[in-house]
Amino acid sequence: MDCFYSVYAHGFARVAACTVPVQPVRPLENATTTVNVARECGEAGVALAVFPELSLTGYAIDDLLLQDVLIKQVLEALEVVRAASVDLLPVIVLGAPLVKGNRLYNCAVVIHRGRVLGVVPKSYLPNYREFYEKRHFASGDDQRAQQIELPGVGSRPQAPLVPSFPTSVHNSVHPGPEADLDAFLDYDFPPETVPFGPDLIFRAKDTRNFAFHVEVCEDMWVPVPPSAQASLAGANILVNISGSPITVGRAAERTSLVKAASSRCSAAYVYTAAGEGESSTDLSWDGQAMIYEMGTELAASARFQAGVQRTIADVDLGSIHQERLRQGSFDDNRRALDVRTDADRAGGLTFRSVTFTLNPPNTDIGLRRNVARFPFVPADPELLHQDCYEAYNIQVHALAQRLRAIGNPKIVIGVSGGLDSTHALIVAARAMDKLGRPRTDILAYTLPGFATTDHTKNNAIELSQRLGVSFEEIDIRPAAHQMLADMKHPFASGEEVYDVTFENVQAGLRTDFLFRLANEHNGIVLGTGDLSELALGWCTFGVGDQMSHYNVNPGVPKTLMQHLIRWVIASGQFTSEVGTTLQSILDTEISPELVPAKDGETIQSTQQKIGPYELQDFTLFYLIRRGMSPSTIAFLAWHAWHDRTVGQWPPAFPDDERNEYTIGQIKQWMKLFYRRFFSNQFKRSTLPNGPKVVAGGTLSPRGDWRMPSDASSSAWLADLQCVPDL
Repeated sequence: MDCFYSVYAHGFARVAACTVPVQPVRPLENATTTVNVARECGEAGVALAVFPELSLTGYAIDDLLLQDVLIKQVLEALEVVRAASVDLLPVIVLGAPLVKGNRLYNCAVVIHRGRVLGVVPKSYLPNYREFYEKRHFASGDDQRAQQIELPGVGSRPQAPLVPSFPTSVHNSVHPGPEADLDAFLDYDFPPETVPFGPDLIFRAKDTRNFAFHVEVCEDMWVPVPPSAQASLAGANILVNISGSPITVGRAAERTSLVKAASSRCSAAYVYTAAGEGESSTDLSWDGQAMIYEMGTELAASARFQAGVQRTIADVDLGSIHQERLRQGSFDDNRRALDVRTDADRAGGLTFRSVTFTLNPPNTDIGLRRNVARFPFVPADPELLHQDCYEAYNIQVHALAQRLRAIGNPKIVIGVSGGLDSTHALIVAARAMDKLGRPRTDILAYTLPGFATTDHTKNNAIELSQRLGVSFEEIDIRPAAHQMLADMKHPFASGEEVYDVTFENVQAGLRTDFLFRLANEHNGIVLGTGDLSELALGWCTFGVGDQMSHYNVNPGVPKTLMQHLIRWVIASGQFTSEVGTTLQSILDTEISPELVPAKDGETIQSTQQKIGPYELQDFTLFYLIRRGMSPSTIAFLAWHAWHDRTVGQWPPAFPDDERNEYTIGQIKQWMKLFYRRFFSNQFKRSTLPNGPKVVAGGTLSPRGDWRMPSDASSSAWLADLQCVPDL
């Protein structure tokens, strides 16, 4: 089962943005540093190690770039890196000045397993403010479909010529006598011709979706970057090697550009800038490095640091691919711009593929990215506040619009003292305030059944009174008993039979009463069921809580619901007395209250029946938002939930509710989720109207999720078989 715990088995790839101390105009020493860092990256399971612009020479060396001595040493340094890379895992991307024809180019050189895979010249040269690159370099924007001959960078010599570096750069796989560096560099290496141009996409043959494109510094700043075009041609990872010096505000500018590029291109973006060692004659350097994925920061370096900095993250290549599949406009843009690959027919803006074999590790190397326990709930307090503010107001404005559109009827709502009906009630109260109508136009009913507790009923009564809505109590037990007797159900004869019929008679009667009350009072029934319940089919179909005239909660998952109510309390949306009642409701066990508890027994627990909502919402998010396979969702769930002491929890989350789960428990509840999710699609196919709230998606048959009601879950359950039981 080792493969299950490998990030590469689940469509992730580990990348590193490396900032290293540079020694200006000393390419051989910089090559040694590069190889040592690449070796460390390889030991950490990194597939792609990226170094700054002109990292072999230093960026700020001005006219020394044109000196023959330096140009020759750059080629020697490249051979050092190439030879040492034979047994290293990472693809190495480094910066070097290279001559092609009569011009010098500012290049990114891509090296892997003893091969120079390709060379990418900088397309757009800055020649403003502190930059004067056109003094030395030619623009590479006209170099598509070109080759470059690298003198002295050819086939690897036999073992005796592998250099023995003081810092252990040599290839330890080939023991035996080793010459020193001078003898190594005196070897007459044959020249090698490699692909050259900004039109290269590097693709791993053995790692699905691992395809990257490289651009150099200023290329990111232009209106249409090469990377944007490359993303349309299939590059999932966009790399920028930069020599950008630091001035006040520039770090924020870089970050905004990287974040926007990763979001707009539905890609990962790896950026690293020059740092320690660059000349301070007129400038300073901060060594900023960052990795973003589809607009989300995965990792960022500390700036102004001494020594080697390796910023590492695991990129989710599967989710990037899924996002592009779902976002049809992405490929429409490719078609409109006529972006092609060399596999397509000739014409248009064509990108060439350079392939290689990565051979990634298939063992447990951990997971180098944050996996939120609650993907619907940000752990950051400011983001959580913003999300709750937006979610609450989405619901309020949607309900207000519906009421205006249908002639401002009254609202009929059943309140149980549970989370969902509580939240629907406070949304309705604010909607009435927004419309300038009295809250008494909300007709709240509590409908106690055979298992209703005094605690929840009293909370419902107290909340309704403190909000100032109209309130009545209707005991459904006589009607339920009569219906059960007419059906000859054993409960009517005194037997303790609490089956699904017993439960649904109560749930159906409550909804039946509400609809008839709406007829009587010229109102609409406001639904209360949430996104999590709809996913699991935890609702009574037809004349039951699955149905209403309008529902404000179908886009809100259960794990967010409690935070919405906490936000309502903390932000003072209502009086402190209302806040006190809301807190009491938050502190109550989630229960349908349909089966009576015997003396000394705990009340009926929803989560014991259908699983912990925190796990089921986790699965739901990655199913409908990312389209992930069950085994990969289980892999992420294990990393998020197997140790309660690791990672962030949402603000104010109770310590005694900070749970952890084994992989076996995760697998158990996921099986239940998929069985219920597929078998209950028929309930979601007839959902009433209600607003989409979270970006994670909704299950409306008119919106984010459409599927046949008789689809089988067998393929998804089969995929779970590779998940360990313990």
